Amino acid sequence: MNNIEVIQELYRAFREKDYDAFLRISTEDLEWVQNEGFPGGATHKGASEVVERVFKANNNNWEGFAYEIKEILDAGTTVIVIGMYSGRHHVSSKFMRAAAAHLYDLRDGKICRFRMFADTKTIWDAMS
Repeated sequence: MNNIEVIQELYRAFREKDYDAFLRISTEDLEWVQNEGFPGGATHKGASEVVERVFKANNNNWEGFAYEIKEILDAGTTVIVIGMYSGRHHVSSKFMRAAAAHLYDLRDGKICRFRMFADTKTIWDAMS
């Protein structure tokens, strides 16, 4: 797979909750950086931690949590994905739609670092 195909597989794995596929396309030393202000935002180390503390947490807090890809940009060993988060918060029942950009660094065909930049206010507004 080329780098764009790896990232497309990543989003497929997220949609289908195929965490084994995510583990296969991530390096053991994966660094996952969620921007400050994002609910649960932190830097996570390792793919297993990302599955537990990011993806499963999002699914526990949001109904239909998803990321809609608008554009994918190939920047060599970095892939940039521009899109929108959406979902309905389980507690507030409010729907949110928030702009976000994802940057992925790849090494030897695997994801080694993720950085996100998201409209956190829109997300927090839906949670209250």
